[in-house]
Amino acid sequence: MNPNDNNKKNIHSSSDPPPFDPSQPSVPISYPIKTLEDLESRVYFDSFHFPFNKASVTLPSDNDSLADRPRILVCHDMAGGYLDDKWVQGGTNADAYAIWHWYLIDVFVYFSHSFVTLPPPCWTNTAHKHGVKVLGTFIVEWDEGRVIADKLLSTKESAQMYAERLTELAVALGFDGWLLNMEVGLDVGQIPNLKEFIIHLTSTMHSSMPGSLVIWYDSVAVNGNLSYQNRLNENNKPFFDISDGIFVNYSWEEDYPKRSAEVAGDRKFDVYMGIDVFGRGTYGGGQWNTNVALDVLKKDDVSAAIFAPGWVYENKEPPDFQTAQNHWWSLVEKSWGILQNYPRVLPFYSNFDQGHGYHIFVDGGQVLNAPWNNISSQNFQPYLEFSGEPTPNSIQVLVDFKEPSYSGGGNITFKGSLEGNAYFTTRLFQGELLLGDLPIYFTYSVKSDEISLVGLSLEFSSTLKERTSVLLASRGRTLLTINQLSTKFGKVIMPCRVTKSETAPGWVIQESSISMNGYTLKEIHAVCYRSKPVLSKQILNSGSNGEDNSLARGPSEYFALLGHITVKTSEQNSSFPPSTSWLVEGQYIKWTSGSQGSKTLSVKVIWKLKDGDASLFPQYNIYVEKLSKMLEGVQEYLGVARVDAFYVSDLVIPTGTSSLNFIIQVCSIDGACQSLHDSPSFHLNVEGQ
Repeated sequence: MNPNDNNKKNIHSSSDPPPFDPSQPSVPISYPIKTLEDLESRVYFDSFHFPFNKASVTLPSDNDSLADRPRILVCHDMAGGYLDDKWVQGGTNADAYAIWHWYLIDVFVYFSHSFVTLPPPCWTNTAHKHGVKVLGTFIVEWDEGRVIADKLLSTKESAQMYAERLTELAVALGFDGWLLNMEVGLDVGQIPNLKEFIIHLTSTMHSSMPGSLVIWYDSVAVNGNLSYQNRLNENNKPFFDISDGIFVNYSWEEDYPKRSAEVAGDRKFDVYMGIDVFGRGTYGGGQWNTNVALDVLKKDDVSAAIFAPGWVYENKEPPDFQTAQNHWWSLVEKSWGILQNYPRVLPFYSNFDQGHGYHIFVDGGQVLNAPWNNISSQNFQPYLEFSGEPTPNSIQVLVDFKEPSYSGGGNITFKGSLEGNAYFTTRLFQGELLLGDLPIYFTYSVKSDEISLVGLSLEFSSTLKERTSVLLASRGRTLLTINQLSTKFGKVIMPCRVTKSETAPGWVIQESSISMNGYTLKEIHAVCYRSKPVLSKQILNSGSNGEDNSLARGPSEYFALLGHITVKTSEQNSSFPPSTSWLVEGQYIKWTSGSQGSKTLSVKVIWKLKDGDASLFPQYNIYVEKLSKMLEGVQEYLGVARVDAFYVSDLVIPTGTSSLNFIIQVCSIDGACQSLHDSPSFHLNVEGQ
């Protein structure tokens, strides 16, 4: 090493940003805890960023316990973590990584090589919405890890204290437990305190958060050696016995899952056999052969731990990330089938948003025209089946980000061709929703030409397991629709209301109701069909030969967008508390003078509902009006909040602005948003600052 290199490290230019100080106001981020001292001192709770990192979505009450079947745990590991997902209020990379096949997952682990990895709230929010548990990671490795382990395990009291610190973090931030990765060699005399650490962490997590999990990684053996067993056996079973499961290392052989299941006994589903998607020493080679290992695990009736599915993204698999991701997860589904069902409760709402895109719409009106990402904005994801290359006379179905949205940043696009009276169906959701006495109301938005129609096919099951289908037909010629499709479905229901959107030209809102007391809604499909047959030009032009060509039909182009679906028990619009029911104020207000009389402002805007249940409002859209004495203010979209706070950083305020009005648009669980005129707001004078 050049001796001058050490001197260079101590030289900082005046343009270098100051070191990150979590106690000072700045754009909210997620970050790990890197030292034992920071964990012990609870310094994280004094951070400016702590309140922003609380997950706002809780698991559905019926997802407290894991299903009694083989499960899939997904461990997300990507380039050290905390990339685009660290920006709590969202980022600007429309191509940011995300997972959207949540219906194939039971447990999600956010992994990095930092000491205590705290999942960014965007992952917890989205996973919880889909019924998936989320774990952080506690890892000690290498030489510095051994130093940490020696201190942590120095006494029984020390082991218990650090376990309580981890429990406190999980409860405060709203995630569901920990993956424990003790990847260092230990003295055999430290094993009793290691067991105490696991026991105390598991018991405090269970008592503080019913349904929580502590999963042990197959690393240290009971003799203290760092020795990966690649199966459950007598060397690691003592740790399995005092935790909620084991994540088995990846280098297992074909008979190891079966042997592990035998050792586990009636806890065989708590054995998660590791599969490294990058293929590093993993059974079957991972990558596009990940399903080879999954097939073995499914056959032997144990669970799977899929490590680093972001391989598809990091490796830039062709032809593009969306297609490659859908293809890869389709192999998982083919091997294991669907694990999560929704809708399960009402109201149910989805705008098919994947948490990234190039625009954002609210009720059909565009509020942002720029690249963005925020996994917290994911809504219930459709169970779209991967079909590969489109074939002639078929419909291609995809979540699209370029075409206009009705809500959020995506839609489902249907494009292709349909011949004559042909129709096309595709799965959207697979649910488990028991219906009662009240009718349920379906509302959905469609944008298409006059003859490309989209309906919804509902599959119901009775208490006797009898299946029946109902078509909620789209707008169009009623008699033709019934004649055309009545033989294909048990019942055809025409919409009770069709409304053209006033704020979004081209979008049509369709509403239908149905009563199916005692039935369970099992599936929701989209049905693509045409309002009338279309004759081919060739046949139309040949009519002079005297033949009757009135029934002749040819292929015709089809194109439609599905913007959102809402299912609820009332046809009434959502009610919102009046703006006077909210307390809104600003904190950490910081003004900076700019050129030619302009200013910049940083401020934390917070709000609170005086009375009522704020959990009914899971999202807040934030706007600002820059008011002047001469001009009326324009509402400028700033972002979205999932907690009752939003940090505005370096907002540019033009010369002549007299005041600012920050608007908090309240959105309900059924996707409706309060009008901006009626929303709570916070007024801030600019003059004199």
